[in-house]
Amino acid sequence: MNNLMPIERIESKIYLIRGHKVLLDFDLALLYQVSTKRLNEQVKRNMERFPEDFMFQLTNDETNFLRSQFATLKVNDGKSLRGKHKKYLPYAFTEQGVAMLSSILRSKTAIQVNIQIMRTFTKLRALIEGNKALAEKLKELEAKVGTNTEDIKLIFETIKQMLAVPEKPKRKMGFLA
Repeated sequence: MNNLMPIERIESKIYLIRGHKVLLDFDLALLYQVSTKRLNEQVKRNMERFPEDFMFQLTNDETNFLRSQFATLKVNDGKSLRGKHKKYLPYAFTEQGVAMLSSILRSKTAIQVNIQIMRTFTKLRALIEGNKALAEKLKELEAKVGTNTEDIKLIFETIKQMLAVPEKPKRKMGFLA
């Protein structure tokens, strides 16, 4: 499954909308190898499983902004598009919403894709935590360095002088008298 659905492919489809990391319905449909219409039909039949913190519908402005990012909406499977514009506003699924999709989409492909999506979200969470830890270390270092700024400047100047190649005196051109 890793060859069919690399984590990088899934990562490229995760967007930050309204402060949530989400996957859009047409991207999920593409990953699950179903039409967007069929995916949304299953969701609508099970709406009680998808509260607002699991899934929400994008506004016209959000959709237009995404459209400008894509340059066109032809990233979809082509089955639910009317020309270059979608007929309906897309749905965005948070990590919990994607997990809930696994309970309503029961094909083997859907199960494998869901596993990869969950691994991708876990990897992204670990990267964010790693960045937080790095930011904290940087703040600590900055606090320590802040009091020794003059000493550090002196050290760098000394190192630069040591690394500098002394210039050879230039010989005058012409004949010596």
